[in-house]
Amino acid sequence: MTIHAQALLFDNDGTLVFSLASVDRCWTRWAGEYGITAEEFGRIELHGRPAAEIAADLLPAGIVPEAVARIEQAGGRGRTQRGRPTAARHPGVPRLAALPQLLGFARSRGTPIRWAVVTSATRRLAEARLDAVGIRPKKMVAADDVTRGKPGPEPYLLAARRLGVDPAHCVVFEDAPAGLQAGRAAGMTTVALATTHAAHELDADLVVSDLSALSALVTAQGVEISAHV
Repeated sequence: MTIHAQALLFDNDGTLVFSLASVDRCWTRWAGEYGITAEEFGRIELHGRPAAEIAADLLPAGIVPEAVARIEQAGGRGRTQRGRPTAARHPGVPRLAALPQLLGFARSRGTPIRWAVVTSATRRLAEARLDAVGIRPKKMVAADDVTRGKPGPEPYLLAARRLGVDPAHCVVFEDAPAGLQAGRAAGMTTVALATTHAAHELDADLVVSDLSALSALVTAQGVEISAHV
């Protein structure tokens, strides 16, 4: 399968970087601070959703802003590594070095690739995690930029608009069902990475193990993305 695109839109956690072990520890500690039981906490889908929505599912509205600030403060101190998931939770997942390689190849040919990071984290937190692994996107859509986050389409539609690309010509790279749902709702092609969920749990146009399972050919019209056989 070959996918043709004019813009590449990447989720962050679980797609470009793995800070998930740190994220889980922060949320677990946060839940304890606010007296949230393990049963209540276990019913909530964490990954791929804005912190404000998660907090609103668990706490009275009056304390949500304070609670969100608390989790962002804790998360910003978390350790982030590109493509280095926690071995106990994500065994056998290889490094995700494909993005720097792809962009470096495009620059060497003098061909610009339009791309952006689209994350459910706040801008401050996302920039801290990406900067820690040397990824500095020129375009980013974060939780601060939208009214309704994933699984709604607004984040991806805003990214397409900022890049000046028709949503139909964008490809979304995601590891979470909520993010894939957002990409589909935006009318975009979706590529799922089985880094945090099993492949059978992911509904996408293409499902691969991670970014390293993909190859890219830069053309005058954009990018051709293919899965390794």
